[in-house]
Amino acid sequence: MHWITRFSAFFSAALAMILLSPSLQSFSPAAAIRSSHPYADEFKPQQNSDYSSFRESPMFRNAEQCRSSGEDSGVCNPNLVHVAITLDIDYLRGSIAAVNSILQHSMCPQSVFFHFLVSSESQNLESLIRSTFPKLTNLKIYYFAPETVQSLISSSVRQALEQPLNYARNYLADLLEPCVKRVIYLDSDLVVVDDIVKLWKTGLGQRTIGAPEYCHANFTKYFTGGFWSDKRFNGTFKGRNPCYFNTGVMVIDLKKWRQFRFTKRIEKWMEIQKMERIYELGSLPPFLLVFAGHVAPISHRWNQHGLGGDNVRGSCRDLHSGPVSLLHWSGSGKPWLRLDSKLPCPLDTLWAPYDLYKHSH
Repeated sequence: MHWITRFSAFFSAALAMILLSPSLQSFSPAAAIRSSHPYADEFKPQQNSDYSSFRESPMFRNAEQCRSSGEDSGVCNPNLVHVAITLDIDYLRGSIAAVNSILQHSMCPQSVFFHFLVSSESQNLESLIRSTFPKLTNLKIYYFAPETVQSLISSSVRQALEQPLNYARNYLADLLEPCVKRVIYLDSDLVVVDDIVKLWKTGLGQRTIGAPEYCHANFTKYFTGGFWSDKRFNGTFKGRNPCYFNTGVMVIDLKKWRQFRFTKRIEKWMEIQKMERIYELGSLPPFLLVFAGHVAPISHRWNQHGLGGDNVRGSCRDLHSGPVSLLHWSGSGKPWLRLDSKLPCPLDTLWAPYDLYKHSH
């Protein structure tokens, strides 16, 4: 395996070329691609809010075998694949790259409906999205009022994790139309390199959400010592086999979510957190408290997460072994910032082909 380490940059570039090929829907990377970065720990980029200029995306059309996208029947058409993603200035470049990647790898791109969540009415994000994707008719902007959750948010290890829009996923069942029974929620710092319909068709059984689970992760670290020493709190996991899962990629049964009022359950844990300080990490722990041990497992290929490094320093990471359908730069390091700094991690080159920001080329 020494040859992989020695020539990591070459293989990262080769994988990027694979992603660019429309004939390839996914790929199986080498078991380990070394992505250590000599300056990553010192690099602390400033967020760039000047995202007013994006290139127009390429045209995408459904293949002949696709069912009618039903554009005239709107969001309630049963043939649509529903994807929810947030839009804000700091992560807009990432969101646009994510949408571009989904369209590029979808056999039926005109059958994907994008639900964009925003928390500021003053930002003219809809016109920007429509000008960047002029042929994308299946989209809608949803305003998520920050005050809905502001009073429930506790301080976290990283300020970005405290933004109200991070919690919009908790309210999808309320924000989206009642006719939308299922949705894929995606973070803004990822790219999809496979046909999204494969994720859409994932069977959830009796579960409300599906996500890749990581049962070998140290689950106890997501909660404080006070949580684990108090039966009032840790008793919630009694009779469950809780595993860590990343909330940046989820398939959600909105019908069940509404039926069992899961938003209220999440809010209850956030209220307890305000009084007792039972966790340190943003919007993830309430999801773990409600769903861990009750998640429909999805293949790990659908969330190669952690590519942004840890939540403080953003150091470079390697790919996990196995095939890849989705690359996720969770953590503090974002590929567009590192690429602009001219100090990218090797795997950041896999994100670059989907970037539509004009000033980046």
